[in-house]
Amino acid sequence: MSAATKVTALRGEGVSLVAAADAFLATARTANPNTHRAYASAIDRTIALLGRDRPLADVTDAEVGQALIELWGGRAPATWNRNRAAVTSWLTWCQAKKHWAAPSVPADAERRTETADETRAVAKTTIHRLLSRRDIPFRERTLWRMLYETAARAAEILALNVEDLDLEHRRAPVRSKGGAIEWVYWERGTAHLLPRLLRLPDGSTRTHGPLFLSERRPVPARRPAAADICPHTGRARLGYDRARVLLDTYAGLDLHQLRHSAATHLGEAEIPLQLIMGKTRHKNPRTAMRYVKPGAEAIAKVTEALAPRRRTH
Repeated sequence: MSAATKVTALRGEGVSLVAAADAFLATARTANPNTHRAYASAIDRTIALLGRDRPLADVTDAEVGQALIELWGGRAPATWNRNRAAVTSWLTWCQAKKHWAAPSVPADAERRTETADETRAVAKTTIHRLLSRRDIPFRERTLWRMLYETAARAAEILALNVEDLDLEHRRAPVRSKGGAIEWVYWERGTAHLLPRLLRLPDGSTRTHGPLFLSERRPVPARRPAAADICPHTGRARLGYDRARVLLDTYAGLDLHQLRHSAATHLGEAEIPLQLIMGKTRHKNPRTAMRYVKPGAEAIAKVTEALAPRRRTH
């Protein structure tokens, strides 16, 4: 290889956006399936807007910033930050690890402040009322009930496959944020809904592939990995962003509020913190305590203890 060729390869002048994305998504950094799915979604949407076959070195910082704004500029701060971070990690890897000439996320596309919401826990009556509404599609009711009863992270449940389910024991293995395999458990409500979710129009049952499916088959240009396609229907795995939008549309809630509410309701039921940590799979008691703050109903009830005792005759 000549010196000029080495310099060209080092700068990455012949590397397209899609090739750079594929190289990054094949690294150990994205080995966790949940992490890989989240990164791939953000990066694929970004390069589709910029032009998948364009040379990486030809893309400017301003174009990256404009793509981020067009895709997620109007979304919640948490959504903007999550997708911005994925694109930033990819471009930084291209520059630092591969030494390719690559753009950066511009300074004006900065991280947004996520306002802490002190009322994130939803009352138990509100949860049950939501899960019994008949105007909500069956898939959403099943997903939301499963998220609430398992107190699991939404990404973990959306990553489940049909073959992962232990329907008899009402449990399934999930890969946690740290990469460990852990079990989540659900109750009778979810157990009643899952068989109906798996039933196909011809009366047979899905046995493999993603548990929660998108409404339609993917278009060829955005066809996901084979593992994210249902072999029975050809439909793709339901994505986090779509699931988030639907819960916000129907109920004005965030997916994480179902997990937060479950932990809070367990705390209000005077379940010991150690068991709540086992359910939510938090390792640090201080972290778990943030999730089990008593809700408004519990605070109102305990306030009754301050009232003067009634006189008895």
